[in-house]
Amino acid sequence: MSDHDLQQRLDLARKIAVSAGNTTLKFFRTPELGVEIKSDGSPLTQADQQCEIALREAITTHFPNDGIVGEEYGITKGNSGWDWILDPIDGTKAFVAGVPLYGTMVAVARDNRADVGVLFFPGLQQGIFAGRGHGAWYFDHQTEARRATVSKRTKLSQSIFVTSAVETFNKRNAKPVYEKMADSVFFARTWGDAYGYMMVALGQVDVQIDPILKIWDAAAVQPIIEEAGGRFSDWNGRPKIDSGDSLATNGLLHEEVLRILATAPPYRHE
Repeated sequence: MSDHDLQQRLDLARKIAVSAGNTTLKFFRTPELGVEIKSDGSPLTQADQQCEIALREAITTHFPNDGIVGEEYGITKGNSGWDWILDPIDGTKAFVAGVPLYGTMVAVARDNRADVGVLFFPGLQQGIFAGRGHGAWYFDHQTEARRATVSKRTKLSQSIFVTSAVETFNKRNAKPVYEKMADSVFFARTWGDAYGYMMVALGQVDVQIDPILKIWDAAAVQPIIEEAGGRFSDWNGRPKIDSGDSLATNGLLHEEVLRILATAPPYRHE
Protein backbone atom coordinates (compact mmCIF):
# COMPACT_ATOMS: atom_id res chain seq x y z
CA MET A 1 0.00 0.00 0.00
CA SER A 2 1.43 3.37 -1.00
CA ASP A 3 0.69 6.56 0.89
CA HIS A 4 -0.45 8.05 -2.41
CA ASP A 5 -3.08 5.32 -2.81
CA LEU A 6 -4.38 5.97 0.70
CA GLN A 7 -4.38 9.76 0.28
CA GLN A 8 -6.36 9.54 -2.95
CA ARG A 9 -9.03 7.43 -1.27
CA LEU A 10 -9.09 9.61 1.84
CA ASP A 11 -9.64 12.70 -0.32
CA LEU A 12 -12.53 11.06 -2.16
CA ALA A 13 -14.04 9.62 1.03
CA ARG A 14 -14.09 13.08 2.62
CA LYS A 15 -15.70 14.62 -0.44
CA ILE A 16 -18.43 12.06 -1.01
CA ALA A 17 -19.36 11.62 2.65
CA VAL A 18 -20.31 15.30 2.66
CA SER A 19 -21.90 15.48 -0.78
CA ALA A 20 -23.87 12.24 -0.49
CA GLY A 21 -24.65 12.85 3.17
CA ASN A 22 -26.18 16.21 2.31
CA THR A 23 -28.66 14.51 -0.03
CA THR A 24 -30.40 13.19 3.07
CA LEU A 25 -31.39 16.71 4.14
CA LYS A 26 -34.15 16.98 1.54
CA PHE A 27 -35.95 14.20 3.43
CA PHE A 28 -35.00 15.23 6.96
CA ARG A 29 -37.98 16.43 9.03
CA THR A 30 -40.28 16.36 6.01
CA PRO A 31 -43.71 14.75 5.64
CA GLU A 32 -42.55 13.16 2.37
CA LEU A 33 -40.23 10.78 4.23
CA GLY A 34 -41.33 7.20 3.69
CA VAL A 35 -40.24 4.51 6.14
CA GLU A 36 -40.09 0.76 5.56
CA ILE A 37 -39.16 -1.87 8.14
CA LYS A 38 -36.44 -4.31 7.09
CA SER A 39 -36.39 -7.98 8.02
CA ASP A 40 -34.16 -7.27 11.03
CA GLY A 41 -36.64 -4.71 12.38
CA SER A 42 -34.57 -1.66 11.49
CA PRO A 43 -36.05 1.23 9.50
CA LEU A 44 -35.21 1.98 5.87
CA THR A 45 -35.94 5.23 4.06
CA GLN A 46 -35.49 6.52 0.53
CA ALA A 47 -32.83 8.81 1.97
CA ASP A 48 -30.72 5.76 2.93
CA GLN A 49 -31.07 4.36 -0.56
CA GLN A 50 -30.36 7.55 -2.49
CA CYS A 51 -27.36 8.38 -0.32
CA GLU A 52 -25.78 4.96 -0.83
CA ILE A 53 -26.41 5.10 -4.58
CA ALA A 54 -24.62 8.46 -4.72
CA LEU A 55 -21.69 7.05 -2.75
CA ARG A 56 -21.43 3.99 -4.96
CA GLU A 57 -21.57 5.97 -8.19
CA ALA A 58 -18.74 8.25 -7.08
CA ILE A 59 -16.55 5.34 -5.94
CA THR A 60 -17.14 3.39 -9.15
CA THR A 61 -16.26 6.44 -11.24
CA HIS A 62 -12.96 7.11 -9.49
CA PHE A 63 -11.90 3.60 -8.39
CA PRO A 64 -13.70 1.09 -10.62
CA ASN A 65 -11.57 -1.83 -9.41
CA ASP A 66 -12.27 -1.29 -5.71
CA GLY A 67 -14.82 -3.42 -3.88
CA ILE A 68 -17.84 -1.95 -2.13
CA VAL A 69 -19.77 -3.21 0.89
CA GLY A 70 -22.90 -1.22 1.71
CA GLU A 71 -25.69 -1.61 4.21
CA GLU A 72 -28.48 -1.21 1.66
CA TYR A 73 -27.08 -2.72 -1.56
CA GLY A 74 -24.71 -5.44 -0.40
CA ILE A 75 -21.36 -6.42 -1.86
CA THR A 76 -19.74 -5.42 -5.14
CA LYS A 77 -16.51 -7.35 -5.54
CA GLY A 78 -13.32 -5.67 -6.68
CA ASN A 79 -9.81 -6.80 -7.56
CA SER A 80 -7.63 -3.93 -6.30
CA GLY A 81 -7.40 -5.13 -2.71
CA TRP A 82 -9.29 -2.05 -1.48
CA ASP A 83 -12.84 -2.23 -0.15
CA TRP A 84 -15.15 0.69 0.58
CA ILE A 85 -17.54 0.08 3.47
CA LEU A 86 -20.61 2.30 3.57
CA ASP A 87 -23.38 3.17 5.97
CA PRO A 88 -25.41 5.90 4.27
CA ILE A 89 -27.37 6.77 7.40
CA ASP A 90 -26.07 5.48 10.70
CA GLY A 91 -28.74 6.23 13.26
CA THR A 92 -31.76 5.88 10.96
CA LYS A 93 -34.08 5.89 13.97
CA ALA A 94 -32.71 9.31 14.93
CA PHE A 95 -33.14 10.44 11.31
CA VAL A 96 -36.74 9.26 11.21
CA ALA A 97 -37.44 11.02 14.51
CA GLY A 98 -35.98 14.29 13.24
CA VAL A 99 -32.97 14.16 15.57
CA PRO A 100 -29.82 15.50 13.85
CA LEU A 101 -27.38 13.03 15.41
CA TYR A 102 -27.43 10.64 12.43
CA GLY A 103 -24.36 10.30 10.26
CA THR A 104 -23.00 9.12 6.93
CA MET A 105 -20.10 6.69 7.38
CA VAL A 106 -17.49 5.96 4.74
CA ALA A 107 -14.52 3.65 5.28
CA VAL A 108 -11.82 2.20 3.06
CA ALA A 109 -10.27 -1.06 4.19
CA ARG A 110 -7.46 -3.32 3.06
CA ASP A 111 -6.87 -6.83 4.45
CA ASN A 112 -9.93 -6.37 6.68
CA ARG A 113 -8.40 -3.36 8.43
CA ALA A 114 -9.87 0.08 7.89
CA ASP A 115 -7.24 2.63 6.86
CA VAL A 116 -9.62 5.50 6.06
CA GLY A 117 -12.69 6.62 7.97
CA VAL A 118 -15.07 9.54 7.58
CA LEU A 119 -18.12 10.37 9.70
CA PHE A 120 -20.29 13.26 8.52
CA PHE A 121 -23.39 14.57 10.28
CA PRO A 122 -25.53 16.44 7.76
CA GLY A 123 -27.98 17.79 10.32
CA LEU A 124 -25.11 19.36 12.24
CA GLN A 125 -22.76 20.09 9.32
CA GLN A 126 -19.95 18.55 11.37
CA GLY A 127 -17.71 15.59 10.86
CA ILE A 128 -14.45 13.85 11.51
CA PHE A 129 -12.03 11.98 9.27
CA ALA A 130 -8.83 9.98 9.56
CA GLY A 131 -6.30 8.25 7.38
CA ARG A 132 -3.88 5.81 8.93
CA GLY A 133 -0.69 7.70 9.71
CA HIS A 134 -2.35 11.05 8.97
CA GLY A 135 -4.14 11.74 12.26
CA ALA A 136 -7.82 12.33 12.98
CA TRP A 137 -9.38 15.69 12.16
CA TYR A 138 -12.64 17.35 13.19
CA PHE A 139 -14.32 19.75 10.76
CA ASP A 140 -17.43 21.88 10.50
CA HIS A 141 -18.77 24.51 8.10
CA GLN A 142 -17.36 27.46 10.04
CA THR A 143 -13.75 26.73 10.97
CA GLU A 144 -10.60 25.05 9.70
CA ALA A 145 -10.21 21.35 10.45
CA ARG A 146 -8.54 20.73 13.80
CA ARG A 147 -6.73 17.72 15.22
CA ALA A 148 -8.92 15.34 17.21
CA THR A 149 -7.50 13.86 20.41
CA VAL A 150 -9.04 11.49 22.95
CA SER A 151 -9.34 12.33 26.63
CA LYS A 152 -6.66 11.68 29.24
CA ARG A 153 -8.95 10.36 31.97
CA THR A 154 -7.55 7.36 33.79
CA LYS A 155 -10.31 6.72 36.32
CA LEU A 156 -13.47 4.98 35.19
CA SER A 157 -15.36 6.70 38.02
CA GLN A 158 -14.67 10.06 36.35
CA SER A 159 -15.47 8.97 32.81
CA ILE A 160 -18.48 9.32 30.52
CA PHE A 161 -19.86 6.15 28.92
CA VAL A 162 -22.19 6.06 25.93
CA THR A 163 -23.91 3.37 23.90
CA SER A 164 -26.20 3.36 20.89
CA ALA A 165 -29.08 1.51 22.55
CA VAL A 166 -29.41 -0.03 26.00
CA GLU A 167 -31.75 -2.74 24.70
CA THR A 168 -28.96 -4.28 22.63
CA PHE A 169 -27.30 -5.38 25.89
CA ASN A 170 -30.51 -7.24 26.70
CA LYS A 171 -30.51 -8.92 23.27
CA ARG A 172 -27.24 -10.66 24.07
CA ASN A 173 -28.06 -11.32 27.73
CA ALA A 174 -25.53 -8.72 28.85
CA LYS A 175 -27.74 -6.37 30.84
CA PRO A 176 -25.52 -6.83 33.93
CA VAL A 177 -22.60 -5.50 31.86
CA TYR A 178 -24.49 -2.29 31.12
CA GLU A 179 -25.52 -1.95 34.75
CA LYS A 180 -21.95 -2.47 35.95
CA MET A 181 -20.65 0.12 33.51
CA ALA A 182 -23.36 2.61 34.39
CA ASP A 183 -22.60 2.15 38.10
CA SER A 184 -18.85 2.50 37.53
CA VAL A 185 -18.75 5.77 35.57
CA PHE A 186 -19.50 9.43 36.27
CA PHE A 187 -22.58 9.10 34.06
CA ALA A 188 -23.93 7.08 31.13
CA ARG A 189 -25.94 8.28 28.14
CA THR A 190 -27.19 7.03 24.76
CA TRP A 191 -25.44 9.61 22.56
CA GLY A 192 -24.43 6.65 20.50
CA ASP A 193 -24.19 5.47 16.91
CA ALA A 194 -21.56 7.30 14.85
CA TYR A 195 -22.01 10.50 16.86
CA GLY A 196 -20.88 8.83 20.08
CA TYR A 197 -17.70 7.57 18.43
CA MET A 198 -16.90 11.08 17.26
CA MET A 199 -17.34 12.27 20.84
CA VAL A 200 -14.80 9.64 21.98
CA ALA A 201 -12.32 10.80 19.34
CA LEU A 202 -12.78 14.42 20.44
CA GLY A 203 -12.20 13.60 24.11
CA GLN A 204 -15.69 14.67 25.15
CA VAL A 205 -16.70 11.08 25.92
CA ASP A 206 -14.35 8.38 27.22
CA VAL A 207 -16.01 5.05 26.41
CA GLN A 208 -18.50 3.78 23.82
CA ILE A 209 -19.72 0.21 23.85
CA ASP A 210 -21.97 -1.46 21.28
CA PRO A 211 -23.02 -5.05 21.99
CA ILE A 212 -24.33 -5.70 18.48
CA LEU A 213 -23.29 -3.97 15.26
CA LYS A 214 -22.39 -4.64 11.63
CA ILE A 215 -19.13 -4.09 9.78
CA TRP A 216 -20.47 -0.87 8.20
CA ASP A 217 -21.15 0.48 11.71
CA ALA A 218 -17.57 -0.20 12.82
CA ALA A 219 -15.25 0.23 9.85
CA ALA A 220 -15.07 4.03 9.64
CA VAL A 221 -14.72 4.27 13.40
CA GLN A 222 -11.54 2.19 13.72
CA PRO A 223 -9.00 4.55 12.10
CA ILE A 224 -10.66 7.63 13.60
CA ILE A 225 -10.38 6.36 17.17
CA GLU A 226 -6.88 5.00 16.68
CA GLU A 227 -5.56 8.11 14.92
CA ALA A 228 -7.05 10.24 17.72
CA GLY A 229 -4.88 8.31 20.17
CA GLY A 230 -7.52 5.90 21.45
CA ARG A 231 -8.17 2.22 21.08
CA PHE A 232 -10.85 0.37 19.13
CA SER A 233 -11.55 -3.34 19.56
CA ASP A 234 -14.20 -5.99 19.85
CA TRP A 235 -15.29 -7.29 23.26
CA ASN A 236 -12.34 -9.68 23.25
CA GLY A 237 -9.84 -6.89 22.80
CA ARG A 238 -9.06 -7.68 19.15
CA PRO A 239 -8.73 -4.69 16.75
CA LYS A 240 -11.36 -6.08 14.39
CA ILE A 241 -14.22 -4.45 12.49
CA ASP A 242 -16.22 -7.59 11.71
CA SER A 243 -16.67 -9.26 15.12
CA GLY A 244 -20.21 -7.96 15.67
CA ASP A 245 -19.49 -5.91 18.80
CA SER A 246 -17.24 -3.00 19.66
CA LEU A 247 -15.46 -1.01 22.33
CA ALA A 248 -13.92 2.42 21.75
CA THR A 249 -12.04 4.21 24.52
CA ASN A 250 -9.33 6.74 25.12
CA GLY A 251 -7.01 3.74 25.45
CA LEU A 252 -6.23 4.42 29.09
CA LEU A 253 -9.49 2.84 30.25
CA HIS A 254 -9.62 0.03 27.71
CA GLU A 255 -8.31 -2.90 29.74
CA GLU A 256 -10.50 -2.05 32.73
CA VAL A 257 -13.59 -1.96 30.52
CA LEU A 258 -12.58 -5.20 28.79
CA ARG A 259 -12.55 -6.91 32.19
CA ILE A 260 -16.16 -5.84 32.69
CA LEU A 261 -17.14 -7.01 29.20
CA ALA A 262 -15.51 -10.38 29.90
CA THR A 263 -18.26 -11.08 32.45
CA ALA A 264 -20.87 -11.25 29.67
CA PRO A 265 -22.06 -14.72 28.66
CA PRO A 266 -20.88 -16.11 25.30
CA TYR A 267 -22.86 -14.79 22.35
CA ARG A 268 -22.90 -15.84 18.71
CA HIS A 269 -23.47 -12.97 16.31
CA GLU A 270 -25.59 -13.55 13.22
